[in-house]
Amino acid sequence: MDTTYSIPLAKLIEEFSLELVDVPESLSEIKVVTSEVSRPGLALTGFFEYFEASRIQLIGKAEHRYLTELTPEARQACLDRFADAKPVAVVLTTNLPVPEELKQAAHRCAIPLLRTQHATSEFSAALVASLSVSLAPRITRHGVLVEVYGEGILLLGDSGVGKSETAIELVKRGHRLIADDAVELKRVSAKTLVGQAPEIIRHYVELRGIGIVDVRRLFGMGAVKDTERVDLVINLEPWIQGKMYDRLGLDNEKIEILGIELPMITIPVRPGRNLAIILEIAAMNNRQKKMGYNTAEEFNRRLMGQMGIEE
Repeated sequence: MDTTYSIPLAKLIEEFSLELVDVPESLSEIKVVTSEVSRPGLALTGFFEYFEASRIQLIGKAEHRYLTELTPEARQACLDRFADAKPVAVVLTTNLPVPEELKQAAHRCAIPLLRTQHATSEFSAALVASLSVSLAPRITRHGVLVEVYGEGILLLGDSGVGKSETAIELVKRGHRLIADDAVELKRVSAKTLVGQAPEIIRHYVELRGIGIVDVRRLFGMGAVKDTERVDLVINLEPWIQGKMYDRLGLDNEKIEILGIELPMITIPVRPGRNLAIILEIAAMNNRQKKMGYNTAEEFNRRLMGQMGIEE
């Protein structure tokens, strides 16, 4: 069963510094449950067949001009029908004057009526981006999330395999910690997965034998980051004697999280392997692949050419 997330409308009002034109007493109880917003042009003309009351409705210059050209009686009837549909909130953009009929209709139906100085397109884009993050589908995975050379690396593996120790070593080498032990992952778009730490353990790392370490206080603000996009997943596992591990990098292993497919590398762990350096190389190699150069494929082409084998 899909989980529905919500965000208080009051939080959005604070985030975007929206002007309160007319708000009901129950404002603190009103929640937004969808990241989509609407411009109610068709609804104002009387077409409500596909009207989504759960969306925040934006009234821009086009809608406002349409309303001002109606007679007072027609405008009142139009806005009464619109208010009876009970939209979650109405926002006028570009500091447009608020029609008195809209104030009355909103007040009668207890609909929050708000205003912003920003242009419609600008405000709509910012609002959708904010809602997409706040209402994104999410899961929590046991692991560590670090930023290495600008690449978000999600470390997975059994407890005790060395994820936290590796994260600390990476921080000492100038990289940044996002989350240790529990990583909250959000799907903020069809291609983007963003991770963060639960607030209670943010910037903390647990090291067996030492205890809880405050990374921000020990290494400074430059050693931590609140959120990061996940670019690569690395699975750490104890070295299994006799198991065949990829030695060329031609195996394109993938993992699916929240419907998003991400590249994954399995790295065997045993004494003597410097995991921090290996992860640095993995991060740089992954960035190089995204820029269009795959070292393993290039080496394979050279090898095939040396052997006289055509692809």
